[in-house]
Amino acid sequence: MRTIRRLLQTKETEICSVSPHATVYEAVELMADKDIGAVLVLEEGNLVGIVTERDYARKLILQGKASKETPVSEVMSRRVLYVEPDQTVEECMALMTEKHLRHLPVINGDQLLGIVSIRDVVKDIISDREFLIEQLEHYITDRRPGIAP
Repeated sequence: MRTIRRLLQTKETEICSVSPHATVYEAVELMADKDIGAVLVLEEGNLVGIVTERDYARKLILQGKASKETPVSEVMSRRVLYVEPDQTVEECMALMTEKHLRHLPVINGDQLLGIVSIRDVVKDIISDREFLIEQLEHYITDRRPGIAP
């Protein structure tokens, strides 16, 4: 079984974050610059929230607030679910599916290691399945009657 630790090793590990005092505009600008859908909210190095494009749309735009004036702390999700590095990718996907999440921080003890997206998880699972299929095809091909292994 592949772990989240292994998945993190295959992707860029830059952790994009903002302060809870930053404006929503700054958070969305960072998301646009990095082509990502969420940023972590850190205060003095501690994870205090996450802000996503969905938060922007539902908690700012639909409520008629101005992004250049509203602090991230007003729209961020404060209850942040996370995964640990030794959890399997399948466990991560199950949590994301059950809780309707697109992004999960990866935390080991009190250390923030990174963030995984549903795209990262699906890509990893597909890659793992393709490898398994390839190995099974080689096994079957090598076992055909009349062909020496």
